[in-house]
Amino acid sequence: MTDEQTADVRILGELRTASGAGVVHIEDRFDTGVDDLWTALTDPARLARWLGEFDGELRLHGDFGARFFASGWEGTGRVEECEAPNHLLLSTVETPEPGEQAEPPHAIEAWLTPEGAATRLVVEERGMPVDQVAAYGAGVQIHVEDLASHLAGGGRCDSQARFAELFPAYRTLPVSGREA
Repeated sequence: MTDEQTADVRILGELRTASGAGVVHIEDRFDTGVDDLWTALTDPARLARWLGEFDGELRLHGDFGARFFASGWEGTGRVEECEAPNHLLLSTVETPEPGEQAEPPHAIEAWLTPEGAATRLVVEERGMPVDQVAAYGAGVQIHVEDLASHLAGGGRCDSQARFAELFPAYRTLPVSGREA
């Protein structure tokens, strides 16, 4: 991919560090009401159409297992905060492959704000290794784009092709707060 092609990719995210770990911050506006967007983020049947498979208890202090389609991520999580339809905080732990060391837990937080008939979604994932924050940025954006497609009645993207487009652009983003 050339620099010119990289410049044409719409980037939704910002990258930074906090407490020595990577942070991906993504915002987007969806042409749907806050209740519909909330349901798309919390109902297992709807999550299975755009994000992945969930089992367990998707309620406050509930524990769950999940597998995300786009990234292949598998792990467990807990619903730490749930204030329908505006705020959700999850903690997640990836299930390591045999012989690999587990990453530290991640926090995935979402805020939904009505804007007339539309809704602004802010998603922040925290806790990844700083040297992998660009890859996580591309991955989180793919999830947000799959959510947008789901809300518009479409399907998921070709995640490998989309990652190949997004990752070079994310690698050029500054990582604010990067510690030396």
